Amino acid sequence: MANILIVDDSPTETHVLTSMLQKNGYSVISATNGEEGIEKARSDKPDLILMDVVMPGMNGFQAARQISTEPETSSIPIIIVSTKDQETDKMWGIRQGAKDYVTKPANEKELIGKIKELLGS
Repeated sequence: MANILIVDDSPTETHVLTSMLQKNGYSVISATNGEEGIEKARSDKPDLILMDVVMPGMNGFQAARQISTEPETSSIPIIIVSTKDQETDKMWGIRQGAKDYVTKPANEKELIGKIKELLGS
């Protein structure tokens, strides 16, 4: 069972994503900000990370960049899940190391499809 880290400061959004992932057979851990997300990426070595962008302190772009450039976490694929829906946001997210970008509210079929594709399952 793949383990997915959700990094989002919204308890509601985390709950929605957690329910969606667990229903599709994934185990879930969560972090409420970028710094905690980086720590959990290092300690828990999730199979994939769902990263929000707008969070207090370190934003999701900064956290994605750090996770994707550190040798111990660089192999973990990141999907940014954000309300920011501009093409420039998506391009910037990919440039920060994210493998994909999904706009909130996340469409379950689309998100699970992207996760399966990145995990090769």
